[in-house]
Amino acid sequence: MDLRTLIRDVVDFPKEGIVFKDITTVLQNPEGLKASIDQIQEKLSGVDFDYIIGPESRGFIFGVPVAYNMGKGFLPVRKAGKLPYETKSKEYSLEYGTATIEMHIDAIKPGDKVVIIDDLLATGGTSRAMVELIEELGGEVVKLIYLIELDFLNGRDKLKGYNVEAIIHE
Repeated sequence: MDLRTLIRDVVDFPKEGIVFKDITTVLQNPEGLKASIDQIQEKLSGVDFDYIIGPESRGFIFGVPVAYNMGKGFLPVRKAGKLPYETKSKEYSLEYGTATIEMHIDAIKPGDKVVIIDDLLATGGTSRAMVELIEELGGEVVKLIYLIELDFLNGRDKLKGYNVEAIIHE
């Protein structure tokens, strides 16, 4: 299935000049949802890892079913103040401002191998912050997988040296 046909562009969201890639149209389509999860999971064939990490909120949508299907744990990365236990945080820049992400300090143990799954690679700010946070906690990022990569924003440049893949390139 060509998932590109299911993605809706929303112009000037969340602010003027931004084109938002709306994946709710993929999620509401049973075949699209299945195809997106299957295609992400296929990118993990032969990859040795312990956990899947997904950022709030769309990383949860794709990461949890893949973790479940592969018998792995899922570790959430959330916006500041959303996790109930002691956290480690990282502030970063994104295409329309700054943000802070957090993980529980005991989510990753030294040597844990993790895969990051998210819906979109844009400028790479969120992903770079996650990589730094994971490595500061002692983990190793073995792969990053996205449903969509906006190639023209060069987010991959912030992830040089890491195994990065996307299902759709725009």
